[in-house]
Amino acid sequence: MSLGQEISPELREWVAAQLAAGHSVPSLRASMRAAGWHDNVADVALAEIEARAAGIAAVAEPRKNMPGPDLSASPLYIDVGDRRVQVLQTMRNPRVIVFGDLVSDEECEALIAAARLRLARSLTVETQTGGEALNVDRTSDGMFFERGENAVVARLEQRIATLLQWPLEFGEGLQILRYSPGAQYRPHFDYFDPGEPGTPTILRRGGQRVATLVMYLQEPEQGGGTTFPDVGLEVAPKRGTGVFFSYDRPDPATRTLHGGAPVLAGEKWVATKWLREREFI
Repeated sequence: MSLGQEISPELREWVAAQLAAGHSVPSLRASMRAAGWHDNVADVALAEIEARAAGIAAVAEPRKNMPGPDLSASPLYIDVGDRRVQVLQTMRNPRVIVFGDLVSDEECEALIAAARLRLARSLTVETQTGGEALNVDRTSDGMFFERGENAVVARLEQRIATLLQWPLEFGEGLQILRYSPGAQYRPHFDYFDPGEPGTPTILRRGGQRVATLVMYLQEPEQGGGTTFPDVGLEVAPKRGTGVFFSYDRPDPATRTLHGGAPVLAGEKWVATKWLREREFI
């Protein structure tokens, strides 16, 4: 970088805006030179914005290889080795599948008991920085199990991998959440926004998220459904069932906006498994 000249956020925004408005790279380089910017600074700024724009365009292309069960024969049950999972409901756009008898009562109790000792206020991934932060839209308590941390977690992860035909290693650790009365998670997308500055850091661990599986470990007395506002769908949080949905690109066009409706009475416990496009490390 030339002495005394740094590529500021303001310069990046100006370059991006000019490119979006249709101005050519040569004309922008000439304008920056006329304004006193050194050629090497202008070249770096232009290359950076062009590369970012190309990267966003690339990830916006729909993926062809996606997790999910084979429903071509409209099965009522899917054999996953250690149990038969029910197919209760399906939707094509967005791709949503509700599974029954996915988690046994004993497994639900074991996961809750092991998680209870490690609960803390839930965080969300911070796409501005690539880290984690408290979010006022999410008012649950939660924790993460490492992949294969105990026998119940390992068994459930293998079941999910078989059911969804996606490598076990492509899954994040299992997250357990407790929603007390009044707790909720306002509608959001699970993919990482390609336009946020912290997203490249997040993607190094396993690429984009491509699917979500929410499993209900304890049903509340009232409220707490999983909602999909764009399509008017609400899935009741019945114990042992799970709702799976996938998103073939990080774009609102996938119609996977979803949320956890407020719990009105009792407690809701869920286990969430996020699937990445490659091995999660």
